[in-house]
Amino acid sequence: MYTAATLLYPHALATSVTLPMEILQAASQMASARLRSGPQVRMLLAAPESGLLTLSSGLTLVPDTTYRELPVLDLLLLPAIWRNPVPTINALSGSLDILRRFAAAGTRICSVGTGSCLLAEAGLLDGQVATTHWNYFDQFARRYPQVRLKTRHLITQSGNIYCVGSVNSIADLMVHISEEWFGGRIARAVENQFSPEIRRSFRAAAYQTEADSSHHDETVIEAQQWLRENLGQPLTIARLAAQLDLSPRTLNRRFRQATGLSPQAYLQGLRINHARELLKHSNLGVAEIAWQLGLQDASYFSQLFRRHCGMSPLSYREAVRGKLFAPTGGP
Repeated sequence: MYTAATLLYPHALATSVTLPMEILQAASQMASARLRSGPQVRMLLAAPESGLLTLSSGLTLVPDTTYRELPVLDLLLLPAIWRNPVPTINALSGSLDILRRFAAAGTRICSVGTGSCLLAEAGLLDGQVATTHWNYFDQFARRYPQVRLKTRHLITQSGNIYCVGSVNSIADLMVHISEEWFGGRIARAVENQFSPEIRRSFRAAAYQTEADSSHHDETVIEAQQWLRENLGQPLTIARLAAQLDLSPRTLNRRFRQATGLSPQAYLQGLRINHARELLKHSNLGVAEIAWQLGLQDASYFSQLFRRHCGMSPLSYREAVRGKLFAPTGGP
């Protein structure tokens, strides 16, 4: 079971508390049904002190625990701060060691909007990339000149520290984490449940300080790059192995050790992500999209897409375009 917690403070934006919790709970329920077991995620709300906590919006929340009593965590969420973040920063100045402790323990920490100011105050973003709410870019840059602020990215990752600039972007990140924890099929089902048209893939949206992996096998990184650059070409593992001067067996073994996936599974993921973008932003037919992905069989592509996304390519296109405005009549 994974354990995730959200830190509460009076000026926290409620939607940045509830939305990530609901996405992870939905993923947990789907995983439980698949595994026929109990809950897969334990969600906690933590307040500075015990007792009810009323947000500035007027909503009253019931914390499960206090900051000091939090257990070992897989994920720690810092909600967005409504309007000027300085009062919250000042109020929590004595609690920032909690963030340092969890960061040192390897807990994945995710801030929303100006919640990143708490990470910066704790010194966890010194020399690291980060983002924040667009309205506070200048204030953030002045207060934290040692942070590498990325104003053109809604998501940043530096090791186990993630910052997102908006509530929509925390939804993107939670879908990504759901995929890491429970696999692509559950992540796509959760995404569809929470409105797929708002989401960009994590890889497309995020600024990461490392390459497309957390491993350090340079040959596998080269293989990943080659796959991305030759996405539209018919591919065999033997051909990829020859490019790297490896045997297919060695390539498979090293690729799995580094990424947890076979080269073929990694390539399928790249193809599906690219197909999703083409379905969303182009009018290409299914056969044309399959051809652009290096697949000659449109039927096979449709089966592959359904297996990954839980729906056909055309159903996906209809879903992601469902909120585009269209004229209802003539002038």
